[in-house]
Amino acid sequence: MSAAAPNSELRLVVLGRTRDGKRPEGSAILGLQDSELGTDPETTQLCSKHRGEAAGRQVVVVSSPAWFSPDCDPKDRRRHISSFLSLSSPGPHAFLLCVPVNDSADAESKALDVLEELLGPSAVSANTIVLFTHTEELEEDERMEDYLVTWRKDLGALVGRCGDRYHTLETRGGDEEAERRAVEELLEKVEQAVTESGTPHFSCRLYEEAEERVRQKQAELVSPADGNTTEEEMEAVRDEAERSVDDLDVDVESFFSSVSVSPSSSAPWFLWEWWEKLAGWMRRLPKLVRREALLGALVGLFVGGPFGGMMGATVGSVAVEVGRRKTQKNK
Repeated sequence: MSAAAPNSELRLVVLGRTRDGKRPEGSAILGLQDSELGTDPETTQLCSKHRGEAAGRQVVVVSSPAWFSPDCDPKDRRRHISSFLSLSSPGPHAFLLCVPVNDSADAESKALDVLEELLGPSAVSANTIVLFTHTEELEEDERMEDYLVTWRKDLGALVGRCGDRYHTLETRGGDEEAERRAVEELLEKVEQAVTESGTPHFSCRLYEEAEERVRQKQAELVSPADGNTTEEEMEAVRDEAERSVDDLDVDVESFFSSVSVSPSSSAPWFLWEWWEKLAGWMRRLPKLVRREALLGALVGLFVGGPFGGMMGATVGSVAVEVGRRKTQKNK
C-alpha cells in the first residue's frame, strides 16, 4: 500500500499551543465535546489519544503539550515526546503543527528543528502540515496567502519548510457545514501528503523502537490463556501498552542546545523581545487600527528615544485616519 486509502485509519499528531478559550484542534477534527476530552489540569498537561470518525474516515488524533516551549521542564519534555511517539506508533500519517497567525512563531520553528534532528528531515518536509489558529485576527476579506506574503514572511518560511502545506479549521460565524468542509479538506491534504511521500505512513528508527516496546508490553498484558480475546479487548490492551511507554531513548536536550532558532535568530534578542510584547499589545486593538498602529510602533521602536516615540505616534495616527477615510469611501 503506497498511500492511506479513504476508509483506512488516519493517525494524526497535533503539536503546538492550544487555542485559549476555543476547542482544541483534536476535538475540532473529531467533533468531540469538552466533556469527552477531560478538563482536569493534570490530564490536559499530558499527551492524549482519541479515536473517532471524521468525513467518512476512521481517525486517531494524538495531542501533545507544547514540549518545545522554553518553559517546559526537560524531564517533562522527554516524557511528552516519548508519549506521543508511542501513542501514534507505528507512525502517524501527518504531524499537524498549530501556529497562531498573530504571534511569534519562534517556538514552532524550533519544534521543526527538533523534529528534523529527532525523526529525520522528511518528518517536516513530507509529513508536517501547518495548522493556523487565531485566524479571526485576519480581516474578513483577507486571504491567508496574501497575509503570509505581505505581513508575515516568517510564517511563510515556516510553511515552506513543510512543503508549502497549511490549513485552518477555523471558520467565521460558526457555520457547521463550513466546519465540516474544513475538516474534510484537512484530511484530503493529509492523504495527498501520504501519497506524495510514497510510504503507508511516516516511520523512522525511534518509531520502530516505540512499536517494538509497545508490542512487548502488549504481550506481557495478554495471558496465553486468553485465546478468546475480543477485538475490543485487544484494542484496550494496545492502548494500555502505548500509555506505559514513556521513556524512549530520546536525547532531546542535546537537540535543544544545538539547533538554531529560526527565523528570528538573525535579529538581536532584545528586538525580538520587544516584538513579542508588541504582538501581545496588537491583539487587543480593533482590526481597523491594528496594522496602522503596528507601523507607528515599529517606527518608534527603531528610531528610539522621545523623538522616536513622537514620530511613531504621528505616523500611526496618520495611517489610522487614512485607513478610516478609505473605509468610509468604499462604503
